Amino acid sequence: MPTLLLSLVLGFGIGGSLGLLGGGGSILTVPALVYLIGQTPQVAVTTSLAIVGANSALGALFHRSQGTLNWRVALFFGGTGMIFSYLAAGVSKQVSPTVLMVAFAALMLIVGVLLVRQRPTTTKPNSLDELKVWKVIVGGAVVGLLTGILGVGGGFLIVPALVMLVGMPMHQAVGTSLLVIAMNSLAGFLGHLSGLTLDLSLIATFVVAGLVGTLAGSRLGKRLDPALLRKFFAVFVIGLALFLLIDNLPNLL
Repeated sequence: MPTLLLSLVLGFGIGGSLGLLGGGGSILTVPALVYLIGQTPQVAVTTSLAIVGANSALGALFHRSQGTLNWRVALFFGGTGMIFSYLAAGVSKQVSPTVLMVAFAALMLIVGVLLVRQRPTTTKPNSLDELKVWKVIVGGAVVGLLTGILGVGGGFLIVPALVMLVGMPMHQAVGTSLLVIAMNSLAGFLGHLSGLTLDLSLIATFVVAGLVGTLAGSRLGKRLDPALLRKFFAVFVIGLALFLLIDNLPNLL
């Protein structure tokens, strides 16, 4: 498949995942850039942050128009994440590509298992004033660290955190997650810029296709059962994590 067509297809799929589930963009983007486009893990991490950040920002606007975005919680959670994402960005440059991919896969495997075991929530959304603020700060800090080091926007971690900590319905957690991802991705991207040459045309292609996918995903998400979607997504995450582990672990031995 020609690179342009492949980039359009991948970009649409990444955007669709973000719009539909509020996460999964980086889980798809980093391996796609490494294995299908041929980038190094370090360059793929930075490119992923640009692509996912742009798509998430537009996705947040889509969800805002649908009333499924909590600005206050997103800014509070995301503000903490931005600080830690920027501070941690230099860590990935000190780690070998193989170790980076194994760590990425291990994180995906753990989160995938947690998503499979997650029980549907029936709680109603709470205001930020009713939360234990330290939990939001810790959650934002952890997601920010992962964004800076591994290039993950963190949606597959943010959405469960928002559901459990804030008591948000799944659809609102998805919309709120997208704004947090955009904030974390921007901070992580700025932290990774020095010393790297990026393919701007490739980023633009992914972003344009991703915007279409994000719009389609956000609209489709309103019509589907969120609990069932997260189960399918969890299985996909586990499968991709196992592939990455099988492909990279032998290189560490």
